[in-house]
Amino acid sequence: MRHVGEFTAAREISALDAVGPSVAVILPCYNEEAAIAKTVGDFRAALPGATIYVYDNNSSDRTTEVAAAAGAVVRTERMQGKGHVVRRMFADIEADIYVMADGDATYEAAAAPEMISRLIEERLDMVVGARRSEVAGAYRSGHRLGNKVLTGLLARLFGRSFNDILSGYRVFSRRFVKSFPVLSQGFEIETEISVHALELNMPVAEQVTDYAARPAGSESKLSTWRDGLRILKTMIDLFRAERPVAFFGGIGALLALAAVILAIPLAITYAETGLVPRIPTAILSTGLTLLACLSFFSGLILDTVVRGRREMRRLAYLAFPAVGSNAS
Repeated sequence: MRHVGEFTAAREISALDAVGPSVAVILPCYNEEAAIAKTVGDFRAALPGATIYVYDNNSSDRTTEVAAAAGAVVRTERMQGKGHVVRRMFADIEADIYVMADGDATYEAAAAPEMISRLIEERLDMVVGARRSEVAGAYRSGHRLGNKVLTGLLARLFGRSFNDILSGYRVFSRRFVKSFPVLSQGFEIETEISVHALELNMPVAEQVTDYAARPAGSESKLSTWRDGLRILKTMIDLFRAERPVAFFGGIGALLALAAVILAIPLAITYAETGLVPRIPTAILSTGLTLLACLSFFSGLILDTVVRGRREMRRLAYLAFPAVGSNAS
């Protein structure tokens, strides 16, 4: 006999087909004429009760016409960059559950119902579709390596991470979407989303999903080096903003180490002769020590500010009910 909690979860999941949580599929697009019809069709088949939105980002091809013909609600965002599109989608669209994917037909739409069920059953705020590809050309080696490096770096900086921080396939609760202040402009948006969830200790999960090759005529808009460097810069900026003691304390430690290295010969000479022959070196060492102290105390002061900001974000997050609570 199943546990009572399992019946409750089953009732919430079945509500997707009745009067329960509304689902919005949100697809940011840029020049995806060759793939958008299949993407919309696949999500329509997987989630027949969902509303599918395609947000076009200044495409020069027939993306909007093809998406509309496929049955999607088509809207536009003129500011170029995926981050701008996600900001607009999160602000404009009202739903209880959001399924975000790219419009290139690479993500497994058939996995969406299971991801949504897991979101509801486990009371999560985000489920990340970790990519698994059996097709050699689907996930380029440069992108795969970059993802591993950046994922490992994120884990070192923030203590924990996801297995695929750059996945564009995610299911969100309403309270995640409406409490997330999107600041990114481009493909670094996934990194910002991941850090936001980690820093607020949100209940999240990952689920392995298939990742397919793009249809013929569709090309990736992600530049391995340019966007990889932007993502790396975003990680460092977020580490500075969210962990100021560690960031500025690390800088202070390096400055203090340099000051000690410069001061050791001076101290030995002074002990032997009672003289300080290299005055400029002594001044430099003193200056580095002062800078190290300033850096450390700056981190302490900023940490107080960050704690206040985090509390405000947490309160904004808690202002929205947990997913499925209206159906329970």
